Amino acid sequence: MSATADAETIVLEHFTLIDGMGRPPQRDQTLVLVDGRITEVGPAAEVKVPSGATRQDLRGKYLMPGIIDSHVHLGLVDGIDQNYTKYYDRENIEQQLKLYAAYGVTSVYTLGTDGDEIHNVIADQRRIGRIDTARAFTAGRGVVYKGSYGGVPGLEQQVSTPAETQAMVRREVAKGDDFVKLWMDDEFGDIAERMPYPISKAAIDTAHELGKKAVAHIFYQENAATLVDQGVDGFMHQVRDGALNPSLASKMKAGDVWQIASTLSREASFTYKLLPFVDDPFFSRGVAPATIAALKSPERQQRLASGPHFAKYPEVLTKAMANFGAMAKAGVQYGMGTDSGPTARFPGYFAHWELELMVKSGITPLQALTAATGTNARFLNARDIGTVEPGKWGDLLVLDRDPTADIRNTRSIHAVYVAGRKMPTIWQTCTGRPADACGAAPK
Repeated sequence: MSATADAETIVLEHFTLIDGMGRPPQRDQTLVLVDGRITEVGPAAEVKVPSGATRQDLRGKYLMPGIIDSHVHLGLVDGIDQNYTKYYDRENIEQQLKLYAAYGVTSVYTLGTDGDEIHNVIADQRRIGRIDTARAFTAGRGVVYKGSYGGVPGLEQQVSTPAETQAMVRREVAKGDDFVKLWMDDEFGDIAERMPYPISKAAIDTAHELGKKAVAHIFYQENAATLVDQGVDGFMHQVRDGALNPSLASKMKAGDVWQIASTLSREASFTYKLLPFVDDPFFSRGVAPATIAALKSPERQQRLASGPHFAKYPEVLTKAMANFGAMAKAGVQYGMGTDSGPTARFPGYFAHWELELMVKSGITPLQALTAATGTNARFLNARDIGTVEPGKWGDLLVLDRDPTADIRNTRSIHAVYVAGRKMPTIWQTCTGRPADACGAAPK
């Protein structure tokens, strides 16, 4: 691809590159964008700058692909009030996608709690190409066994038989689903029956017949092992009922079953009455003052602390982190996902917390960044995103500090690009109040 007389050509110069493919950072690189796509990237001394290009000197900065969150839910909440029937509409979906982009999360997988409007949003994104929000991929309505765990109130998605499951998966994929989601859990035994295996097999087999991958919400090791045998393609949570059995990791690796979402921040969030970052400007700039007040409410904190499962979550988090580290060490393919979007699991911010927790679980910052970029893109064969190389969309995150030295440096956001267009960052926007009341960007 070459620049033409009327093309928009942007050159980003003299940055350190983290390419999303796992290679060590490469110093003094230059990148050329033409109409939002990367046409050339390489050592600054070797890249020829097209005449008439807009040039931006990024000396001292770190450039990486935009983050991809492989597990989110869109349009469910206003603040921390969750109500699918009340809040799920295009305006709320797109507002949340803009917030993700402001945090440097330039693509998301939305996991099974979408109504039909998501297909209109995604169709328009793919038709337009050069969008001004995060990109979305969807599992549409996920598969829930009737009366069991999963889904959200107000969205009909329950099935009772394999035949109903097959029909539902066919119907949903025909609407444009990128992949298929199913839930197999019982909420710590509160629910009488988990999804039966004939239902999960019907969902997985039908997805594969239609050329789609099938992913599962799981909690228990025994369910995970059987789903691997049934051909599931990925898990959207860790095993959390005990220490990982090495045989499960071996089966996952042999069967090319990915731990595509890590969701450690989900488990961590449940361990707090009051989230520890509630006054952190990197968080508070992305929420309204009413949300901060609601989080700090003594009544809410008391309600959480008195919940029947509140005391269980620290151990669940410990197991999830240990099992993630064990899977990574065993060579299972892993991505990064947060389960953001339901009440008090916040879009954008949780991706940065997730990366931190992944590193605390035993992988390197570079491995975590690769999981959240190139690996997540490869799982859905999203060929236009995830790495910094010619032909890809210019979905980019520019940082002031080196995230491979300290993973928390992903928060030092200097600029975000979607399809080569600069987006407002979380440090340039402020939800619901004057900017000077939101807290300053780090120096």
